Amino acid sequence: MKLFKKILIANRGEIAVRIIRACKELGIKTVAVYSEPDKESLHVRLADESVCIGPASASQSYLNIPAILSAAEITDSDAIHPGYGFLSENYHFAEACITSGITFIGPTPENIRLGGDKAKARQTMKRKGVPVVSGSDGPVATEEIALKVSKKIGFPIVLKASAGGGGHGMKIVKEEKELEQAFYLAQREALTAFGNSEIYIEEYIPEMRHIEVQIMSDNKGNTVHLNERDCSIQRRHQKLIEESPSPLSSTEKFKKRIGELGVKAVRAIKYRNVGTVEFIVDTKSNIYFIEINTRIQVEHPVTEAVTGIDIIKEQIKLAAGLPLEYKQSQIRATGHAIECRINAEDPERFIPSPGKITFLSLPGGPGVRVDTAIYSGYVIPSHYDSLIAKIIAHGRDRTEAIMKMRRALDEFIIEGINTTIPFHKRVLNNPDFISGNFDTHFIEKINTSRQEIS
Repeated sequence: MKLFKKILIANRGEIAVRIIRACKELGIKTVAVYSEPDKESLHVRLADESVCIGPASASQSYLNIPAILSAAEITDSDAIHPGYGFLSENYHFAEACITSGITFIGPTPENIRLGGDKAKARQTMKRKGVPVVSGSDGPVATEEIALKVSKKIGFPIVLKASAGGGGHGMKIVKEEKELEQAFYLAQREALTAFGNSEIYIEEYIPEMRHIEVQIMSDNKGNTVHLNERDCSIQRRHQKLIEESPSPLSSTEKFKKRIGELGVKAVRAIKYRNVGTVEFIVDTKSNIYFIEINTRIQVEHPVTEAVTGIDIIKEQIKLAAGLPLEYKQSQIRATGHAIECRINAEDPERFIPSPGKITFLSLPGGPGVRVDTAIYSGYVIPSHYDSLIAKIIAHGRDRTEAIMKMRRALDEFIIEGINTTIPFHKRVLNNPDFISGNFDTHFIEKINTSRQEIS
């Protein structure tokens, strides 16, 4: 079976550039789509063809399904890669691609639909023997039912949106008296963010690690995992720093267990292509399923660094119907990798800082990779996510990876805008981070400590 002749990338920024690079190495032509303010973007310059699909608003451009499908049709593209964000987890878009005779580079529409319904995915995992945190059997419709379920579980609990993630519609409720207001706020946020107000309930685990497993599965169901990543360094449920392997996975028994659970989870829904299974791990090393991300992840480069596998290329090959090239016994991790997400934001208040880059010098050297779409003179628009670059440092062990990342952060010189580089430097020099002693509340704790000192 042959690969595609031409792939349209339904995205922008660094992930669009990343996909274009993979396509070029596979000998596949590329089409960039762009909004009016992205006319001078790097992905537009690097692609073989480009099509403007609308004005600045994402709803009229990068989320505009008819415009994207029309662009694919007029450029004679035979596949569409959605990247991450935007339409990547929209099963209606995946279905529309198939109906139009265009291959969607990702899982099946049914995989996406089930993965997007967090409450149903949780029920499926529980039925298939994948451990989940105790909670409601499905969405809870009223505050009265929520109270009944919460009392049964025991406070504290966490309310979560059934249709989404990223912290939207998520509320931690420590006491019964907080439930009513939190319930309606969570419903309102969920409706605004996802167009679906359904909420489900889970027991709240205060000190936890956020660990995910990268998987690949072909059309015949052959599945492998590419080991785990630790994504515990977060702010308001948004990941900031990721690494592989997890500092927590000091034993082969734990690594084997979480990898096997990742494979078991995707097999439970007959998953196809590349995806990620997210888990939380408590202080006793108990592992619990959170969700399946039915797309490529922002943090996929750390897994590429330690395994040597180009996940984007594999994603394209699998979508073309090629069999999985690897057996589990062939997956080997070498060394340690860390990724820092660099955002165009004020490093203290995390407020977006769009504007023109007046000077830029990117880091390099052995063991350092930079995924970005910025360049000197580029104007960062205010309409989209503030992520502008990802630095990935790979060393023989975690200590060397940290040292390489510190060097890379020092070498990253950017003028004209604010970035989160100073924040990352602070984290990389924190004793608890260096020792691997952290959980998902690490950022809150270090910010509290700074405030107390000042």
